[in-house]
Amino acid sequence: MTALGHEVKLIAPQYVRPFVNRHKNDRADAEAIVIAARQPEMRFVEPKTTEQQAKAVLFRSGERLVHQRTELVNALRAVLYEYGHVIPKGIGKLGNVRDIVEEPNSDLPELVREECRDLLEQIAEKSSWIDKKATKAKVLATETDMARRLQTMPGVGPLTTLAIEAFAPAMESFKCGRDFAAWLGLVPRQHSSGGKDRLGRVSKAGQADIRRLLIIGAMSRLNWIGRKPVQPESWLARMLDRKPRMLVAIVLANKMARAIWAMLTRKQDYQVPAPAMTA
Repeated sequence: MTALGHEVKLIAPQYVRPFVNRHKNDRADAEAIVIAARQPEMRFVEPKTTEQQAKAVLFRSGERLVHQRTELVNALRAVLYEYGHVIPKGIGKLGNVRDIVEEPNSDLPELVREECRDLLEQIAEKSSWIDKKATKAKVLATETDMARRLQTMPGVGPLTTLAIEAFAPAMESFKCGRDFAAWLGLVPRQHSSGGKDRLGRVSKAGQADIRRLLIIGAMSRLNWIGRKPVQPESWLARMLDRKPRMLVAIVLANKMARAIWAMLTRKQDYQVPAPAMTA
């Protein structure tokens, strides 16, 4: 991106902050930006295209509707809980709420019934809008080769595809698949010193939306595998025997991120890994 003959580069604020000396002001910020930009190992932010920004608007709109619906569901559960009706968590558990509200011999006051009906109508309206956004995402997931290629991987659906297209930079900007996984925050924090490697929890320092969807996709793959026999000598079987299920899902999400980088850089569909040969 160029402007007035200059090449414009974007730097993440957290990479500039260490170069700010003492007090923070406009002059100190400008000086820190200049010093940070001169560092040979500095990483710059890739600007988004107009198409990416449009898809990001659609993704954020769907996420906002889900949060609003969750807020309404929690409000409805709280109202009914005050009168002794315990509703389990989850949007799928609201099927018997209307029966409780419309029951003739219910102990709910009429004013509470009216408020519950209003909440149910708002929840139904939000669900309708969420379905429309999901349908739009499915349509977009069939329009590009990149979207079609991503969905050949198990655990990657239209919503994950939309997030990758909207928020991820070009895969060519990463040297390897591990760099992409690190950008997503799917690698462990390092506290290494004196030649000793000390690894902690995942950093969570990258793009949260793609990371969350990849972990959800990994959990869906584990649930699907749970209904079928796992190859005894595979790394996944060994991990499931030794580690908690959620940790295995994060490891699998890391592998999925690396595979996505390889698929998009080599322009290949997903290929099932060949089983390791045993002697």
